[in-house]
Amino acid sequence: MTNIHVKDINIASQQPHHETSTSWLRYFSFSTDHKVIGIQYLVTSFIFFLIGGILAMVIRAELITPESDLVNRSFYNGIFTMHGTVMLFLWTFPSLVGFANYLVPLMIGARDMAFPRLNAAAFWMVPVVGILLMGSFFLPDGPAQAGWWSYPPVSLQNPTGHLINGQFVWLVAVAISGVSSIMGAVNFVTTIVRMRAPGMTFFRMPLFVWAVLSAQIIQLFGLPALTAGAVMLLLDLSVGTSFFDPAKGGNPILFQHFFWFYSHPAVYVIILPVFGIFSEIFPVYARKPLFGYKVVAISSLLIAGVSALVWVHHMYASGTPGWMRIIFMISTMCVSVPTGIKVFAWTATIWGGKLRLNTPMLFALGALVMFVFAGITGIMLSSLPVDIHVNNTYFVVGHFHYVLYGTVTMGLYAAIYHWFPKMTGRMYHEGLGKLHFLLALIGTNLNFLPMHPLGLQGMLRRVSSYDPEYTFWNVLASLGAFVLGISTLPFILNILGSWMQGKKASDNPWRAIGLEWMVSSPPPVENFEEIPVVISEPYGYGKSEPLIKGG
Repeated sequence: MTNIHVKDINIASQQPHHETSTSWLRYFSFSTDHKVIGIQYLVTSFIFFLIGGILAMVIRAELITPESDLVNRSFYNGIFTMHGTVMLFLWTFPSLVGFANYLVPLMIGARDMAFPRLNAAAFWMVPVVGILLMGSFFLPDGPAQAGWWSYPPVSLQNPTGHLINGQFVWLVAVAISGVSSIMGAVNFVTTIVRMRAPGMTFFRMPLFVWAVLSAQIIQLFGLPALTAGAVMLLLDLSVGTSFFDPAKGGNPILFQHFFWFYSHPAVYVIILPVFGIFSEIFPVYARKPLFGYKVVAISSLLIAGVSALVWVHHMYASGTPGWMRIIFMISTMCVSVPTGIKVFAWTATIWGGKLRLNTPMLFALGALVMFVFAGITGIMLSSLPVDIHVNNTYFVVGHFHYVLYGTVTMGLYAAIYHWFPKMTGRMYHEGLGKLHFLLALIGTNLNFLPMHPLGLQGMLRRVSSYDPEYTFWNVLASLGAFVLGISTLPFILNILGSWMQGKKASDNPWRAIGLEWMVSSPPPVENFEEIPVVISEPYGYGKSEPLIKGG
């Protein structure tokens, strides 16, 4: 394919006749426009990402020396608890929901989400969660100190006797976050199933939409378990019930089942949309059709299905019966099959393509390579003997952060740069974008790669002091954390500067295929005055037929 192009499609007659509001005030309003809500999610979550990053650098500053000499141990416990909580509940989940909010109605030819007011209500719960968690730092007991998993009986300890303590606030915040996400899941599933444009069959949907649908199905079926567990633990802590308190006959292992029944599938909730991002970006910058579209689409549903059968993988060391360990070891390994299908399809798409190494493509490629590495260590951790050996060590932390930062956050950066022109009508600065990628790539690997040898050597996680033999790898990891912190500076400068004064973007600067690229940049308020009629398959680079009628 030496002369690949995308057929221009004229849908000017389908555009609304009113002007798109450009006032910044709409981003501080209770708007029900899915695009405004999407931006609100992204900006709010990025602010908390910066807060979580600062907490991470305090943790790594403490660990740069073997002695606990920067903060006291109780405050350190609070910092790592809040770091994990913020990064999961206030960065990865809301940011990906933000992208889904912005893109899904545009991609399926809808004017808005199915339930716009419910959509707005779900978003405004997120700042409430953030305020509660940040406010817990000012309580007499400080923030929660039992880790983001909040296992009892540690999470039931209340030595000062205050009813409103950090753990109480943490549980309230997590319960509110769960309700918000369930509301969002109902909205997304309804929108995708019921509001697709005429002609957009399921196998004409963009793969990002497939990924969002699969992730939100997991939310619908798994998240009520975590929310119920958080409420039950809150009752144990506040009114003296005995669901999980062993001193009163409760079963603390039961909470682990509630927690991990959702919290392991939650990894797929946040990584499936990133897989969808990869599937949108690679064909554009390789100038090739996506390889194996239908198989990649079905593999998202397979991941969602298998994810419901893996939660005991996290409980090998919790007195789990041997027969159950074997079953869940096999089911955990099975997740690699549909995931491997996706990796093969992306590799085949990139292979032989006319690659354009723009910033979105660089971040997507970097995220894919780090995901493959995380997948290798993930298969190791699914193996019962290996997992028991490295349980509760830094090997697990390294693997987890290659997934959460190396794959998810790098994938989010790819998406931000790719859809930035569509969202703002402005082009970003390519030089700053590539500087950001280089710093993020170096910082990610320098920070998290040393955690693997640390874990294999036996260094426990969640400690503020350690044996001096671990110093070398910890110094490298801490330096990497500081590089990651610095890497956000060119990103912030690029995004803010480009949004205010960047070069104006065309409607489709990347020559991409998809309904979102066929409206103006930024899109009109109602997306489409007349709902388009889809008449061709997606990802058809080099094909002659148009995507919609009127092409």
